[in-house]
Amino acid sequence: MPIATRAFAATAADAPLSPYSFERRDPGPDDVAIEIKYCGVCHSDLHVVKNDLGGTRYPIVPGHEIAGVVTAVGGNVSRFRIGDRVGVGCMVDSCRTCSSCREGEEQYCVPGMTQTYGSADPKGGDVGQTITQGGYSDRITVDQNYVLRIPDSLPLDAAAPLLCAGITTYSPLRHWKIGPGSKVAVIGLGGLGHMAVKQAAAMGAEVTVLSTSDRKKADAERMGAKHFLISSDKAAMKAAAEKFDLIINTVSATHEIANHVQLLARDGTMVMLGLTTEGLPVYAMGLLWRRRSVAGSLIGGIRETQEMLDFCAEHGIACDIETIAPNQINEAYERMERSDVRYRFVIDMARL
Repeated sequence: MPIATRAFAATAADAPLSPYSFERRDPGPDDVAIEIKYCGVCHSDLHVVKNDLGGTRYPIVPGHEIAGVVTAVGGNVSRFRIGDRVGVGCMVDSCRTCSSCREGEEQYCVPGMTQTYGSADPKGGDVGQTITQGGYSDRITVDQNYVLRIPDSLPLDAAAPLLCAGITTYSPLRHWKIGPGSKVAVIGLGGLGHMAVKQAAAMGAEVTVLSTSDRKKADAERMGAKHFLISSDKAAMKAAAEKFDLIINTVSATHEIANHVQLLARDGTMVMLGLTTEGLPVYAMGLLWRRRSVAGSLIGGIRETQEMLDFCAEHGIACDIETIAPNQINEAYERMERSDVRYRFVIDMARL
């Protein structure tokens, strides 16, 4: 039988999110049915709801930082049992046959991964739905191969944002082989940035936070940062030139990056994680003079996401969160646009 589901959805770019009801598909042989306990609120949710990137199809239920408990499993499911603590991140399927999928990098699926919300669902989708619907809801049904196990030591509410924010920062830190002796700078101490600081510090790196003011300096130091650099302090920026092996840039708005490139050491890389909607000027001289790079990184594959969850559990890392009720989501969006959250909103679905 289809699963009755309550949610909050956007019906238009200029409309507030409001209550919405629909039916999830009954679990098939390879599916896991999940009661959603918590869902993180990502800045990309806001972009999609407002159709900043174009292509949003309404009504849409956002949410791809999902933590919950298994309520039913299909006959072929061997990895999960009823009662297991599980998570769902930014994708719920992929083609499984392209080179990226075969290498465990499903996030770079050549035809395109099936995103947790807003994608056509190859399994036919939920009842009466033409697109996948996300975690601002009390139920979801997902193929077992795209479900993560949340370690018992991680609180479900603080673990939820790890499914996007946590893996978005963990993946580039691992890809660029950050470890003891590495010097890492993090631009922006927000939902992504605070996770980058915690993870890089746990990997043994010397971490510096770059910000426009010192109002979050104490937080940065508590999270493991050794240094705090104000980007408008010309003398301090000059003194930091050619210092960093990796810069994690988490800013989701238009900002200046050409001067920040000068902070990279030879062969250093700035990784862009923030979802900006406008171009950012970079000048060739600053790159070629020290063989520097500006790169991008998406989330991680399922294997790496599970690795991240286990790493965070081992090192006692979770997101700093503010829990809200579903009917507070519009206020949360307004606050998020003002950067008025430390550091991730999480919806308590029990208050739906």
